[in-house]
Amino acid sequence: MRWSGEACWIPLGDLDTGLSYENATSYPAPGQILLHAGGVSETEILISYGPCCFASKAGQLAGNHFLTITEGLQDLATLGRKTLWDGAQDIAFEA
Repeated sequence: MRWSGEACWIPLGDLDTGLSYENATSYPAPGQILLHAGGVSETEILISYGPCCFASKAGQLAGNHFLTITEGLQDLATLGRKTLWDGAQDIAFEA
């Protein structure tokens, strides 16, 4: 288990981002997107759609808050529940 609560994650395996902790949190707010740069657990992205605590079987993790969803936030919980019940969904990050 990678989290406890309402969040989705994108595993990035052993990707070496070369990053260290900056603005790291274990308790992202809905719409906040975190990057865990690896180490104790694999590199991954966490997308919070409700209350959650970022963790793994090794214990609590933290991730760098690097992006916040500001539009369509009201639909994020629906997408999160769809991912929970139907499995992986396509995602694209665009500027």
